[in-house]
Amino acid sequence: MTTKSQLQQELKQNRPFDSSATEALISITRTADQLRRRMTGILEPFGLTQQQYNVLRILRGAGPEGLPTLEIRQRMVESNPGITRLLDRLIAKGWVERQRCPEDRRQVLCWATDSGLEILRQLDGPVATSNRHLMSVLDEAEQKQLIERLDRLRRAIAR
Repeated sequence: MTTKSQLQQELKQNRPFDSSATEALISITRTADQLRRRMTGILEPFGLTQQQYNVLRILRGAGPEGLPTLEIRQRMVESNPGITRLLDRLIAKGWVERQRCPEDRRQVLCWATDSGLEILRQLDGPVATSNRHLMSVLDEAEQKQLIERLDRLRRAIAR
């Protein structure tokens, strides 16, 4: 009898996976879910969702010029077709501002407010500490290998 993989044990799965490919993809999904839950635990006390946090980080990187709404959507880690509602929530909290672009009235520009940037400053330390802690199980070479392999997988998905 073969020993169960860690994933089989976690899922209390008695039968083996039909292939290594299936187990690998389920493992990625389970790991992503655990990472998401951990990040949610850091963000919730600040009244932020992960997608809102992602938008604020994108806008911080854009600087005071801001970005058009569709550009924000394209840069998001997780795709979100409801970018307008997401921005509405951030605007209601006073963390984002938006206005029509004077040169092209079809575009709406958005930027982080001072209070939105302050929330990010408060989160920078806890997020960086959590990231370092989580990834400390892999040395730097292994982290780079993981990045390269996940890049390859995303490229294959995009084809």
